[in-house]
Amino acid sequence: MSGRTKLILALAVLALLVAAAVALPIPGPAQLRAWAAETGSATPLVLFLAYALLTVAPVPRTVFNLAAGLLVGTVAGIAIGLAATTIASALSFGLARLLGRDLVTRHLHRNVVRTVNDRLSGGGVLAVTSLRLIPVVPFAPFSYVCGVSGVRVVPYLAGTLLGSVPGTVAVVVLGDALTGGTPPALLVCYGVFAAAGAAGLYRVFRKRRADTESGKTVSTPAG
Repeated sequence: MSGRTKLILALAVLALLVAAAVALPIPGPAQLRAWAAETGSATPLVLFLAYALLTVAPVPRTVFNLAAGLLVGTVAGIAIGLAATTIASALSFGLARLLGRDLVTRHLHRNVVRTVNDRLSGGGVLAVTSLRLIPVVPFAPFSYVCGVSGVRVVPYLAGTLLGSVPGTVAVVVLGDALTGGTPPALLVCYGVFAAAGAAGLYRVFRKRRADTESGKTVSTPAG
């Protein structure tokens, strides 16, 4: 497949994912409970599949975490949330790498592209974990960015899982699924997570600067 074809396909897929995220309706608690009553014992499996597939598009994970806590309880909700998050992040990463990595590689001579690529690939698990902890960093778009960067698959998935644990647990346990609101305790958690993520990024940048000053070469593999 030529580079031009990949670019056109990548843009088409991105447009479809964004359109899906905009068009998909967000069900309320009553609708969720009615749906769970219809699916019965299959509810956990259907919820897992919907979560894992739909969040490949830029659909907020919070909606699914709230639904998980409401429909299947705290423990099962957390387990489904984390498992589905890992699957969705792997699918998003793989799709972006397949369609967009070659294009980014051709532009690594540009300072901005090279800087972003080096920060992510050089930061490894800590960089990914830190950015996943920050609530304002959107889940799916960040997965796409990691896919087109030089981040390795294993550090990316490990960082995603580690960085997603606190937020998933907090939303399932503290989130108000009945109103869709954000309780004060959850806002405090978000602030703590953001501070932890910022501290992690600071360590990544400081290490990168030290490596550069000492003349070390940071590799940026494409695998």
